[in-house]
Amino acid sequence: MTAYPKCSLVTPTYNWPEALELLLLSIKNQSHYPNEVIIADDGSREDTSALIKKMQKDFPVPLHHIWHEDNKNQKPAIMNKAIASAKYEYIVEIDGDIIMHKDFVKDHLSLADKGVFLYGSRVNIQENYLATLFEKKQTRFHFFSKGIKKRGRTLRIPFLANRYKKEDKRSSKLRGCNMSFWRDDFLKVNGFNETLTGWGIDDSEMIQRLLNIGIKGKRLKFKGLAYHIYHHEQDKSHIHLNEIIEKETTEKGITYIEKGVDQYL
Repeated sequence: MTAYPKCSLVTPTYNWPEALELLLLSIKNQSHYPNEVIIADDGSREDTSALIKKMQKDFPVPLHHIWHEDNKNQKPAIMNKAIASAKYEYIVEIDGDIIMHKDFVKDHLSLADKGVFLYGSRVNIQENYLATLFEKKQTRFHFFSKGIKKRGRTLRIPFLANRYKKEDKRSSKLRGCNMSFWRDDFLKVNGFNETLTGWGIDDSEMIQRLLNIGIKGKRLKFKGLAYHIYHHEQDKSHIHLNEIIEKETTEKGITYIEKGVDQYL
């Protein structure tokens, strides 16, 4: 049997227990389980906590709930708190509105490599399919499934997945909803930047610092399949401020930020 690294699967969530339930059900379907699951909760109401307590009763691995007070969007802080608490060497990060293919965790671990982070894509589940999705609690999809777009991304072809080369520049295809990295590398750059405000850029800014210390990226295609549940776009009014920080990180080769994960270690 292949020896995979031990991993903590970390997912942010905020007041959407219906989506989180499908994500957790898709974890229960995995062909290879993560060693623990950590829900990084940015201040959800009691219904999210009730769902997690219910799922903990028969979950196949330890299911942890890290919560802080709701104070607008503080995703970098709650993700730092979650990853600080992680017990295992490899981190698989997915969004709380993702449904994973049954081989998702195995695929990330099969390509885990020292000095490398991985990033995958996602199939979009359409808005007009949501009622059916939640009613059926559907967690399995394929090329011909109803209610999805970007069908080419449903194809899992392992021998094609291994041909992607390592990259030392940040790809425009990078999405924080589907990526993985070594916890030690994350700590070396001090994790997510808590000076970023509102939604967006936190994942790509952190990844830029990984690149700045010489960690290479590798695209996960034809493996690590993920299905993203449609939701309205987040408020992007702050994003220009975050883009300024990200540009500075890139141009000045910044590797370590002041307000990061070290506060929680």
